[in-house]
Amino acid sequence: MNDETNSLRPIRLGVLVSGRGSNLQAIIHAIENGELTAEIALVVCNHSGAKAIQRAVEASIPVEVYELRGFTSRIAKQRVIAGRFRQLGVDLVVCAGWDRVLNPEFVDQFAGRIINVHPSLLPAFAGGLHAIDQALQMGVKITGCTVHFVTREVDSGPIISQAPVQVFPDDTAESLGERIHVTEHRLLVEAIRLFSEGRLLIKDKHVEITPAA
Repeated sequence: MNDETNSLRPIRLGVLVSGRGSNLQAIIHAIENGELTAEIALVVCNHSGAKAIQRAVEASIPVEVYELRGFTSRIAKQRVIAGRFRQLGVDLVVCAGWDRVLNPEFVDQFAGRIINVHPSLLPAFAGGLHAIDQALQMGVKITGCTVHFVTREVDSGPIISQAPVQVFPDDTAESLGERIHVTEHRLLVEAIRLFSEGRLLIKDKHVEITPAA
């Protein structure tokens, strides 16, 4: 982990978003309320009509849109995004509802400095965008969400934190999703805080949360 994340300056976040941006909003609120000693250096979105863009603009946070049609390939697009994050001195990349797999080249450049929030208790319902629907289809009684470090293997990186969410008999994807999102907001903010305090230690495939100083 970069020693600079343990200094008094706020860590700089690069936030990747694709949709509503509710996790982005949770991060913005946490910074404004003093829960996080961090600043969002740049929000990157891959869909021009996403509500997340509006959230960033309203908070006066720099936001840039990178749609695939503007590039020759996904790898080319992600190289540009990685370059922007490096240029801005991003300490931690946060996938906050990002709907694309990060290529190995991108992951390697920010190894140990990319986290993702996934709407299931990994390794259950990994590897896609339909974890909530899958939980309902399988009839599970408990699902939840996971915050983990991103590695080359999709949804298989070291787990930082997890929290359960009960599934009710009359749940729809929307009702269950709303409860999961509320839990995601809490876990993601907490994971960023722990990273900023230098308290996340990766050992093999596990994450040790060290005591507060």
